[in-house]
Amino acid sequence: MALETNSDRLMSDINVTPFVDVMLVLLIIFMVTAPMMVQGVDVALPETSSEALPAQEQALIVTVDKDQKVHINDFTVGIELLREKLAKILKNRKDREVYLRADKSVPYGTVARVMAEIKAAGVKRLGMVTAPVQEETSPKKR
Repeated sequence: MALETNSDRLMSDINVTPFVDVMLVLLIIFMVTAPMMVQGVDVALPETSSEALPAQEQALIVTVDKDQKVHINDFTVGIELLREKLAKILKNRKDREVYLRADKSVPYGTVARVMAEIKAAGVKRLGMVTAPVQEETSPKKR
């Protein structure tokens, strides 16, 4: 007489321990790398008291950083090639609108030259991006 054993049956339980381990490792990786994914060019904008304009989602932004390097969105371009690059980009766009962000430490002559290149590329509307004025919370001394 033979004894029955359960060794012939398949195990129907799912082992989730490796799945949880992999998910925790991925979570830690994303938590560490997320702060490093900064988008855009770092610029200290001048402060003004004007109201914000409505902006489009896919706006074309030209940035002049503190080192006087010119960027179209996130791509660096020389000032001498700015007109040519913008003209090619705007050729396929219905709206001919560009926003200009310039660091407040950039000389006015450089900003004026970039504005002239943007207008020469056929831009119909040029908006200047600024930061809102920070009001002081402490009373002023007399």
